Amino acid sequence: MRTKGFDWRDFLRRVAVIAIPVALQNLLTTTGSMVDTVMIASLGQTELGAVGLCAQFSSLMFSCYWGFIGGGMLFISQYWGAKDDDGINRAYGLTLSCMMTVALAFFVLATVFPGAVMRLYTDKAALQETGVKYLRIVGFNYPLMVLSMAMATLLRCTERVRIPLYGSIVSVLVNVSLNYVLIFGRLGLPAMGVRGAALATVIAQGVSICVVVLLAKAGGHPYLLAVRRHFRWDAPLLKEYFRKCFPIIMNELLIGVGNMVINVVLGRQPEEAIAALAVFRTLEGLIIGFFAGFSNAASILVGKEVGAGKLDLAYTRAWRLVYLCQCFIGLVGLCIVALHSPILRLMGLEGESFRIAFGFVGIYAAAGFIRMGNWTQNDTFRAAGDASYGTVLEIVFMWVLVLPLVWLTGMVRHGPTLLIFLCCYVDEPIRYVLMQVHLFGGKWIKPVTEEGLKAKEGWKPPRLRA
Repeated sequence: MRTKGFDWRDFLRRVAVIAIPVALQNLLTTTGSMVDTVMIASLGQTELGAVGLCAQFSSLMFSCYWGFIGGGMLFISQYWGAKDDDGINRAYGLTLSCMMTVALAFFVLATVFPGAVMRLYTDKAALQETGVKYLRIVGFNYPLMVLSMAMATLLRCTERVRIPLYGSIVSVLVNVSLNYVLIFGRLGLPAMGVRGAALATVIAQGVSICVVVLLAKAGGHPYLLAVRRHFRWDAPLLKEYFRKCFPIIMNELLIGVGNMVINVVLGRQPEEAIAALAVFRTLEGLIIGFFAGFSNAASILVGKEVGAGKLDLAYTRAWRLVYLCQCFIGLVGLCIVALHSPILRLMGLEGESFRIAFGFVGIYAAAGFIRMGNWTQNDTFRAAGDASYGTVLEIVFMWVLVLPLVWLTGMVRHGPTLLIFLCCYVDEPIRYVLMQVHLFGGKWIKPVTEEGLKAKEGWKPPRLRA
């Protein structure tokens, strides 16, 4: 493997410029979620578990629209590398339209049919009743959340990563403040409980969007506010966009449904386990928050060079980003394991729920190291134009191996919660080996720009040249 001539200093600087603001943004969001969890936990385990289950419904929506974000990053980052302003605008408009369609569907489910949603995720009446109160309000956040995610994707792909960070800072401050006021009834307002937490989330998201728009306008961003240029699509763009996006969309949709099945199984566990799972998902968000910075860096730094026709540079950056991400995530996981006791107790867990949550954290610290390597590789493949390889692997292993094991262990054999949770990660080591082979083979570089296509003619990875 050739490393001669690779500028590590410039590489790490470029990674840091993208990864650090994104990681900080996600860290802020997760910190806000942790504060929410602490406040809600003070209301009781029923409220904590119900809000945690509602978060799983939000995660299903995330899976349904994330395929369009993956497609948007593929096109926007490559067009950014090729300096194609029209391509960036049209790709963003198409991505936003598709994402908003998903958001509106989930908005209707949450606000009109919240009872049906909660019955799907748990068989416990108290959790269902509390969850309905929360969903009816937080459903209004879904279109706002999707708009915010689409804007952040555009800004990151065009290397304006600080603007979404500033929006998140304001959002977290507003959310935490309003949570305190609305949940517990301060400043003369009535105590709203979980409904107050939901309302605070909606208001904070709206404020965040306003901040991002104002900063983009003040900074003269050429794409975010060019609304008239966002929706000028033609048949070739639509065909290429959906051809590239279809594997990503199907991946995220099928993985989302698979995760829903897993959550249905976990939602039938004792209430202590459900409360522990709600806390774990918040901590998982902390790890993913750090990871997202590297994942975005991988997508942008690799996709940009593929679009510009600099294929050797894209290839040499890719494998370094994978290992850099894994090392960093491994350190974060170890820190959480070392500090698990004060963290879990601060978030209201004790006794059996504490024990189960620690088990979740320990399993995830080991499995997440491999899982994030797989995730980074898949995002890198997608940004370079290969949306199929990682997608097929993830779908096949989840539906052929993971889901049957989880269902058999949880619903048929009624095994312990931690064993069910462990079954969720049995496929990761196998996929990692297969993804590594594909990464070093270089066949994942599939440009969509003219510059990239010209460079691809006769190109081979540096390590495979004679």
